[in-house]
Amino acid sequence: MSKGLIALIAVLVIIGGLAAFVFGGYNSLVSLDEKVNTQWANVQSKLQRRFDLIPNLVESVKGAMAQEKEIFTAIADARARMAGAKTTSEQVEASSALEGALGRLLVVVENYPELRSNENVRGLMDELAGTENRISTERDRYNEAVKNYNSAIRKFPHNILAGMFGFEQRPYFEANEGAETAPEVNFD
Repeated sequence: MSKGLIALIAVLVIIGGLAAFVFGGYNSLVSLDEKVNTQWANVQSKLQRRFDLIPNLVESVKGAMAQEKEIFTAIADARARMAGAKTTSEQVEASSALEGALGRLLVVVENYPELRSNENVRGLMDELAGTENRISTERDRYNEAVKNYNSAIRKFPHNILAGMFGFEQRPYFEANEGAETAPEVNFD
């Protein structure tokens, strides 16, 4: 075999290995990105369920709680922000505002015994509690997917590919301010 042929084969092997690295790395980043997108869609689905339950709950308790207008206004404002949110960050902020308003509603409902004994209100509250649990689970899964994705695009050698192909860090779904103290709700 001639030296030229050996050199050509060596160059082709190096180019083939480099191409396999680039394609494999790129495809790996795309898969992680899609996992984040899928998990965010799951979070949005659960947020939409909560968004749809709120008007029923508000209407059920509104009559008995007419003097609590500020809570209903906060809920309406938060729902409007949620409906108008375009980016992930805006949706996270709007969801946090809605969560805070709902927390205040739950605390106030405690002061109205006729609401606590109303089957419709209790059913809606149970549905809302279940939805909140599902939202929490999906947020955890989303944050796990974001962690895997963000870690991958920051590690060598994927960070080179991420920079070349425009993969950027994704935001975590973080708790809203004051979330570390749960509102006390007692239906007894």
